[in-house]
Amino acid sequence: MNFQQVAFESAAGKASQLPASNLPEIVFSGKSNVGKSSLLNKLVNRKSLARVSATPGKTATINFFRLSDCRLVDLPGYGYAKVSQAEKKRWAELVEGYFAQERNIRLVIQLLDLRHAPTEDDRGMVEFLLENEIPFVAVCTKADKLNKTQRTAQIAYYQELFSETDIQVLPFSSQTGEGVPELQALIASACLPPEEDLQP
Repeated sequence: MNFQQVAFESAAGKASQLPASNLPEIVFSGKSNVGKSSLLNKLVNRKSLARVSATPGKTATINFFRLSDCRLVDLPGYGYAKVSQAEKKRWAELVEGYFAQERNIRLVIQLLDLRHAPTEDDRGMVEFLLENEIPFVAVCTKADKLNKTQRTAQIAYYQELFSETDIQVLPFSSQTGEGVPELQALIASACLPPEEDLQP
């Protein structure tokens, strides 16, 4: 899969605007300011495919990016306190509307800040994914912001957090590129046709 052959496709502010799900979809989820746009840009080696905002909570749409073999789906960041209740409600309805549709979701990249414990919103999203048996990987961002001791402790913390599941924990840094090859490999694998389709 060529991650550099990517283009912005569309943005949906309402569930009724969501495009047809005619490709495997890789979904990116996380709280505001967790580094989602930076991760997306690093993943495809672009500086500004996804807009990085200094103001958390700016992304109010679900943005779709097209690769040759799949579609990258950037959900709006959650949990930003300064956003109005009406806007939070609209975002929730938009994201719930996305997951309620019959979509070809192959993998959710659930972003968590390695420096901190999961927020209440993070935990709610993880529980939703587990309850609905949606495959996901826990990508722990900002790995470069910790010293060696802190980093070891936090990785162990997150691994323990997911120890009763088969969820993979992947440290990531958009600054150093740590985790990029592993994440690209996970996405490429998730987009392969189901095994039954490969039978002669």
